[in-house]
Amino acid sequence: MQLTNNRYIPWLLALVTGVVLLPGLGVAHLFDWDEINFAEIAREMTVSGNYSQPTMRFLPFWEKPPLFFWLQALGMEVFGVGEFAARLPNVICGMITIPLLYTIGRRLFDETFGMIWAMAYLGALLPGIYFQSGIIDPVFNLFIFLSLVQFVRYVWKRSGKHPDLAGRHALSYLIWAAVFAGLAVMTKGPAALLVISLCMAVFWVMERFRFYVSVLHYLLFVLVSLLVSGLWYGTETVLHGTWFISQFIDYNIRLFSTEDAGHGGFFGYHFVVVLFGCFPSSLLMLPVLFRQPESNAAQADWSRWMRILLWVVLILFSVVQSKIVHYSSLTYFPVSFLAALSVQELLQKKLKLRRSIRMVLLMIGSLLVVLLFALPVLGMQASWLQQQLSDPFAIANLKADAGWNWFDLLPGLVLLTGMTAGFYAMRNQLLYGLFVLFVSVLLTGKTGMVMLAPKVEAYTQRAAVEFFSQHRDEDAYLAAIGYKTYADAFYGRMQPAGKPRLEDYSDKKQKADWDNWLLAGNIDRPVYFITRMGKESYLESKPDIQKLYEKNGFLMYYRPVPPPEGNLQ
Repeated sequence: MQLTNNRYIPWLLALVTGVVLLPGLGVAHLFDWDEINFAEIAREMTVSGNYSQPTMRFLPFWEKPPLFFWLQALGMEVFGVGEFAARLPNVICGMITIPLLYTIGRRLFDETFGMIWAMAYLGALLPGIYFQSGIIDPVFNLFIFLSLVQFVRYVWKRSGKHPDLAGRHALSYLIWAAVFAGLAVMTKGPAALLVISLCMAVFWVMERFRFYVSVLHYLLFVLVSLLVSGLWYGTETVLHGTWFISQFIDYNIRLFSTEDAGHGGFFGYHFVVVLFGCFPSSLLMLPVLFRQPESNAAQADWSRWMRILLWVVLILFSVVQSKIVHYSSLTYFPVSFLAALSVQELLQKKLKLRRSIRMVLLMIGSLLVVLLFALPVLGMQASWLQQQLSDPFAIANLKADAGWNWFDLLPGLVLLTGMTAGFYAMRNQLLYGLFVLFVSVLLTGKTGMVMLAPKVEAYTQRAAVEFFSQHRDEDAYLAAIGYKTYADAFYGRMQPAGKPRLEDYSDKKQKADWDNWLLAGNIDRPVYFITRMGKESYLESKPDIQKLYEKNGFLMYYRPVPPPEGNLQ
């Protein structure tokens, strides 16, 4: 059967994506902060039965709306609480995203373009890794992208630019665009509407202020989006009042205007992240980034929307004070599309792959290979590396038995082999060479997640995770002193009875009050403390707190319930 007649290709792509992403999903513990934070919120929903209001340590958590947590909670109800269930929603998101890109590309151009777009997305470095994570952004980005797809179809239907849209009213596309926008808001917040509206505004400017969407239709879009997101926001306000929503709004404003949790960076931070994180697609897109290849009206229009999305996200999150890698992950859609567009031009001999781009591809790829080789080599020489460091905590981290061996060179070997074979094949068969390169990057990310991530995690947090897990079934408090973590709640399987007795655990003063009560107050159950090397002085000064042991830079302590006559008030 010819490719053009094969309606099963999207299903095959979904299957292949799942086969690649699912294995080894739970080999590494969830990482602080975001992965553990989100998984704990979902776990608490399953424990408390309260699915309407996200909680952290069973206290209101107003930083994010609940849709993604509902997906994680569903996974935990089916597969049990753990890493697999927490990361499963993003695997499913990947199994939807990749066939979707193929389908859109096929309808806009042809089957070959659709396949190239799908591979340019999945075969870039960070997109494949994020589909194996427990963070919100892949699902959030998919809803925003679907909203833009439907909105562009609405514009096309009104203008008659796309002949395949006959038979449906333009408003049906607009309403679906609003529904997906509302779901995006329910996934991560109002930033979704901001991004979509900014894209619309830029397109309006590029159209020389021609109203391609009527004011009434735009208001309908906003209204439907608010109604969809209001299914939760409105219900939450009715059930619990305005406090939760007002805190949520204040947090989002603060996130845009200040550095969150020390995540600062220079203005061009996200440009660098996209350049390296979307390798090799980020480099392949450069020949068409500032020029529009010859195409029909719909293709040209879609290309313009993708460029708008790329620049809106890059500039918006460069202005935002908090700089976190996944904030720019929405750019993966336009980057991969433009890379596919560039490849199509190369295949049609309308464009040549410049030597400068080949050289930068080789340089960045070689740098990644060196880093992938260096990581296990340095891991096997941890004693030497300790001698080069001065930070006591870092030196102690490196004492962890991560289990490095020569097999851990495999991710680097996969990338080196794929780059060598890909560049060799590109001389005569460009498409085949690029396919080899994309597959090698995908497999590099996969083997890295399975083989390298657990070993990195062994240094950064495993001693703490094991400590919390060891005492999860005891009727005791678990607390981290001197550093921020969510591992005590998730891996300690906190129950409602053990939650902090505060109104707002996120407030620094109340968090300090709770810690002081655990350290010196009239506790009603024993407390297990953990801290990092260099932060232990306050714990050591308390005569009734016993040091249990020290492991890989983490120090563990125990405070029993004081006898009645020795209660501390």
